[in-house]
Amino acid sequence: MTVKLLMSWDILPGRETEYFEFVVREFIPGIQRLGLEPTDAWFTMYGDQPQIITGALMPTKQAVESVLQTSEWQNLSDQLLSYVENFNMKIVPARKGFQL
Repeated sequence: MTVKLLMSWDILPGRETEYFEFVVREFIPGIQRLGLEPTDAWFTMYGDQPQIITGALMPTKQAVESVLQTSEWQNLSDQLLSYVENFNMKIVPARKGFQL
């Protein structure tokens, strides 16, 4: 069963420019190299919700769990955490449309 890795976070105040450069130049290409297929990214403009919600597909839960154990994932997530706070992730069965 295809699954989706859902991630959410808030960008640290004052780090927005560096964050967006990192995401475009390193994070997205990096997760693609690991086999994750980015599907969506949502930016919250107003309200008490995570500022960023994003998803990426993989064929199985075991495949995602294997990726999350790699040193490349650890490096990418460590770098991401220098730009964000309130990071959360979960693996859910994939379905079309917006997922939380």
